[in-house]
Amino acid sequence: MADDLRIITGNKAEQYQSLIPQIRGLLEGETDLVANLANTAAALKEQFGWLWVGFYVVKKTFGPVQDELVVGPFQGPVACTRIKKGRGVCGTSWAEAKTIIVPDVEKFPGHIACSSLSRSEIVVPVIRNNEVVAVLDADSEKLDQFDLIDQRYLEEIVNLIQF
Repeated sequence: MADDLRIITGNKAEQYQSLIPQIRGLLEGETDLVANLANTAAALKEQFGWLWVGFYVVKKTFGPVQDELVVGPFQGPVACTRIKKGRGVCGTSWAEAKTIIVPDVEKFPGHIACSSLSRSEIVVPVIRNNEVVAVLDADSEKLDQFDLIDQRYLEEIVNLIQF
């Protein structure tokens, strides 16, 4: 396990390339999902300084109540607690089982504004056995913060986590 995170400068790809082995070190030998989600969110927040980064986990329900995303470990301002499938960026990523990059959240139909400071967002589904089990959500105070570089590396990062 890594004792401390080494924050580096450089272009976005170089930052991810330095961060991924460190996240791998944080996860190595740790079997607790909450601990691993928490450390992953913290590492991303520390490296990139985004407004909010964390996980929403699919909670299975029985009977007439539908499955929901429930907020998990995160770093940043207070978050929305529950999100229905297909609602907002997180619920849409879950429903479509694909990464969604939103350059301007005000232009995303049905965006859920958990924080009025959020301007752009990326949501990456965590897929295990062909089923979305969680999503990684990152929000920025800057417009157009996220791109295909973020998508590539964040998808790699979520695949490191054992669900």
